[in-house]
Amino acid sequence: MTGKIVLWISGLVFISYGVVSLFDPAVPAGFAGLIISNGNAYAEIAAMYGGLQTGIGLFCLLAVLKPAYFRAGLVILVLGIGAIAVGRLLGFLVNAGPVTMYTYGAFVYECLTCSRPQTYWP
Repeated sequence: MTGKIVLWISGLVFISYGVVSLFDPAVPAGFAGLIISNGNAYAEIAAMYGGLQTGIGLFCLLAVLKPAYFRAGLVILVLGIGAIAVGRLLGFLVNAGPVTMYTYGAFVYECLTCSRPQTYWP
């Protein structure tokens, strides 16, 4: 049951943030303090924050609704979100500048999502 809850929440979070990012890449860029300096940057933010996150969110919902994809949905969350958390932590540790609540909030979400997977693993 916990695995389904994690997939539902993750699916809805990824789809919501992804759709916003697809239609207005300035939103995630602003949260992260990134500057969209040209068309390549706009397309990259729309693709990575919008397209990829929407796709992962849809896969999470598919994993909840189709038992054949349930374990794969959990694997993508644990490995994918776990790798993002490690990358964010390393970036935070080697960065000389301060970070905002965006970084702290994202890191907490990532850690909670991929922590103790054995508790929701079938």
